[in-house]
Amino acid sequence: MLASGGAGGRPPANQQSPVADVLAAAACAGIARVVTVGVDVASSRWAAQCAADYPDVYAAVAIHPSDVPSPSGAAISVEAIRELAVLPEVVAVGETGLDYYWDARPREDQQWWFRQHIAIAKDTGKALMIHDRDAHEDVLRILAADGAPERVVFHCFSGDGRLAKQCADAGYVMSFAGTVTFKNAGALREAASVAPADLVLVETDAPYLTPMPNRGKPNSPAMAAYTARFLADLKGIDLGSFCDTLRATAQRVFGWD
Repeated sequence: MLASGGAGGRPPANQQSPVADVLAAAACAGIARVVTVGVDVASSRWAAQCAADYPDVYAAVAIHPSDVPSPSGAAISVEAIRELAVLPEVVAVGETGLDYYWDARPREDQQWWFRQHIAIAKDTGKALMIHDRDAHEDVLRILAADGAPERVVFHCFSGDGRLAKQCADAGYVMSFAGTVTFKNAGALREAASVAPADLVLVETDAPYLTPMPNRGKPNSPAMAAYTARFLADLKGIDLGSFCDTLRATAQRVFGWD
């Protein structure tokens, strides 16, 4: 089994446990590989270095929509992400996208940066890992207008059954975090039920969104096992078969051997 799309991409100063310990715990839970995700240039560089240092770690690099600078001063940051994206240990450009819940940055700036990341993903042949919060229509519109990369992952999927159907029709992969196990997540469970099994991934968004029954504790890649079990039960799929499907999807999306 594997955990992808948010294994806690943060510089070492923010680490709660040494990387080796996190990976050892994940291995004990049957998690074979993880993708650690950058949210700005510094954490993207750290994610790429971590992936270079550990054979079972891969990186995604980008600037989070809540952290994007103004396009007028963005050239250096765009080039930094592009340089990281070509590295062999980097398997995705993300997390990028739109966040209209916090609206920490002007929407036009977020959209400009989203388009830059789409272009980088297509130019480098890497998957695009999308952060989409309360911005479903604009995310889908920009993907359609600019032309989506061959492989697209909706990180920490937050839509309902209708959005899941739209993503499935487009061939986009939906990555579910521990939120799907929460009691108040009826719409998200509907989405997980609608999503075809071969368009599903499991993630942590560590150290946040810890799945039940561990909600309230720091999340880690090992806890993706709880989310995988929950999804298998929800979809009525044998856990072993579901894990095989997760593994095959990750191999297809991230280009793993």
